[in-house]
Amino acid sequence: MEDKKADIFNCGKELFSSKGFKDTNVSDITKMAGMAVGTFYNYYSSKEKLFIEIYLKENKKLKRSIMESIDLDGDPVKVAKEAITLNLKGMNTNPILREWYNRDLFSKLEKEFYQEGGIAGVYELMNSSTAELIKKWKVEKKIRNDLDDAFILSLFNSVPYIEIHKEEIGICHFPQIIDYLVEFIMKGLTDFQK
Repeated sequence: MEDKKADIFNCGKELFSSKGFKDTNVSDITKMAGMAVGTFYNYYSSKEKLFIEIYLKENKKLKRSIMESIDLDGDPVKVAKEAITLNLKGMNTNPILREWYNRDLFSKLEKEFYQEGGIAGVYELMNSSTAELIKKWKVEKKIRNDLDDAFILSLFNSVPYIEIHKEEIGICHFPQIIDYLVEFIMKGLTDFQK
């Protein structure tokens, strides 16, 4: 039974990557997997549920890759800027993750995402690694100690959401806006002058 679920997952991932969420339907997935449409519903209640499961797995893989690729002992401002840059690049180059920024799908996917506890799943790895990094930076006196760790984590987690509104903000300035926001946040965290 787990093989069938894995087949559905893998075929769904391939089709969502090549055709996109909107242009992929359950019958495409089951045809590729060599099974009846009804079999799909033994494992997933909807195309959205499958997509969110794939999305969460892809996002965790991206976050893990980011945390493994950056020098966490570096300057906090540079570490944060590099992590955010890699995250945004990864989100925009992965066709599954890029669907998050599709305005037509966002509200529908966001609803499914939160119903499935997605925010906890996506940030589980990143938050645990980032929380450890925040504690380390505090011990090393690289960032302010007077701010709650959860608040600092929320600052970091808020930056990628800004990309959803880049049209309203102004696409021509958008990459610089993210860069400066991260820099301003980090300078605020590393500024010990009161």
